[in-house]
Amino acid sequence: MKLFSFIIVISFGALALAQVPHCPEPIGEQAYAHPENCNQFFLCTNGTLTLETCENGLIFNGKGGVHNHCAYNWNHETECAGRYYDPTPISSESCEYQFGIYEDSNDCSTSYLKCEFGVAHQLPCEKGLVYDHRIHGCNWPDLLLEKCNPEAVVGFKCPAKVDPRSPAARFWPFPRFPVPNDPHSLFLCNEGHPRLIACGEDKIFQADTLTCEDA
Repeated sequence: MKLFSFIIVISFGALALAQVPHCPEPIGEQAYAHPENCNQFFLCTNGTLTLETCENGLIFNGKGGVHNHCAYNWNHETECAGRYYDPTPISSESCEYQFGIYEDSNDCSTSYLKCEFGVAHQLPCEKGLVYDHRIHGCNWPDLLLEKCNPEAVVGFKCPAKVDPRSPAARFWPFPRFPVPNDPHSLFLCNEGHPRLIACGEDKIFQADTLTCEDA
């Protein structure tokens, strides 16, 4: 079985790659931070040591997850911790960096662009969410009221008040309502703005209790 471990080495000193005779671990694959350069790292593969460079738009932070042990460069000021970082973008159509996530419209959008090797792929947000450039991901439309209309995105208008005898009143000030023709979701009103909440495929929304229960 191939073993993977992600270890940030605190100090490699000023050792060049040629000065490192062997990897600390002879089996598996391990990645170690470069002591001076946030764009590079040392990779050990079954005892073989190589110097790797993250793709444009990525950095090595010991967490990886995007490509070849590297992560997006959004938090480079914190995660590089004083090590050298090259901010120069290599841009292509719709992509500032070769790797990154970007909004596909200045308007309220239910999709976004994910760039890989300079090629932009349009991806949808989960139903009921919109792209939020501040978090580089999808978010509730009522958190972007400056450009989003939650009612238009979700397809539901929250009532100004509810019947105190109705099941929805039990959840006031966050009343819940069923979604027509969708037994796996519900509408939740947050400060008068609707949110579409998913129960999950293994659960069913019960209109009488307004809760998600096992199918």
